[in-house]
Amino acid sequence: MHPKDIFLAGIARKPAPRVGLGSATSMVTADLMDQVGVSFPEAHLNAEAMARLAEAGHTVLGFDNVMPLFSVWHESAALGCPVDWGSKRQWPDGKAIHASIHDTVQIPADFLKHAGCAVPLQALQLLQRRLGGTVAVQGKVFGPWTLGYHLFGVEDFLMATLLEPDAVKRVMRTLIEVTVAFANAQLDSGADVITLADHCTRDLCSPETYRDFLFEIHQELNARIRCPIALHICGNTADRLQYIRETGLACFHFDSKVSAAEARQLAGPGLALMGGTSNFDIVRNGTAEAITADVEEKLRVGINVLGPECAVPLDAPRANLKTFVETVRKLSGPTFLGRLKTEG
Repeated sequence: MHPKDIFLAGIARKPAPRVGLGSATSMVTADLMDQVGVSFPEAHLNAEAMARLAEAGHTVLGFDNVMPLFSVWHESAALGCPVDWGSKRQWPDGKAIHASIHDTVQIPADFLKHAGCAVPLQALQLLQRRLGGTVAVQGKVFGPWTLGYHLFGVEDFLMATLLEPDAVKRVMRTLIEVTVAFANAQLDSGADVITLADHCTRDLCSPETYRDFLFEIHQELNARIRCPIALHICGNTADRLQYIRETGLACFHFDSKVSAAEARQLAGPGLALMGGTSNFDIVRNGTAEAITADVEEKLRVGINVLGPECAVPLDAPRANLKTFVETVRKLSGPTFLGRLKTEG
């Protein structure tokens, strides 16, 4: 099987010669940019640069997928948010454009032609052309909850969920169309699978808020986006996994704040799990021994696709990512997995 087939088998919880390797979010580090000769902000704004940096996730690091949308601000920029696209050691950041949750959200008819969306769409085409036969090409969109943060500001948006819940829901019903349109445009441009990122972690909203504001939205996105979806939420999500597993989404990209064993138990048999490896303890600071122990833990409990928990820190050493990939390839073959079954 090609790496693409192994990765997609993991998302679909199907058998493969080894466990899949990948991430639903950015795998880029500053020293990877140095090796490729492409860095931020160029890699956010130029399709060729974006594709070259993304493909290094496979050609240099060895992952089974590539994902070119390194920033959280692409569609928000297309909606009018001013964005500072960062630098080699600084992530992009943007500013809200609405002062009140009652403001009318205008979605430009041509927002997909704005550079924030058009550049990654072109990069996906390049990646599919170059790697699509053998490597999984992954797109990424943000859900209407996170887009609400960007357009209205996090604090104001969260206060509105308490004071003006119906207005928040109206805004989200408008913004869901951005998520759907951008996701399906990415599929038309060559993506095989889509990351749905929505920042509804425990420190920003309660499980009841997830249930009341996001559960049906995520169900609808699963129905309207024409491919497998990997939901990404940072932080400790143990208290909302009971809802996430009922959305119908194919996969959940989880944070190390939930242990692999707990995530596997809470996800149940129908939801694939990706990630869970700490960016700080393992990716940035891990020794070879710590990386091996982390991989063995994930294999033991049945994580379907192994990789970092979230966007890799820019100052992490790419050598640790390569060691992680090599360790997974070494340990996740038939011999180790057969031993796990015997021990079980």
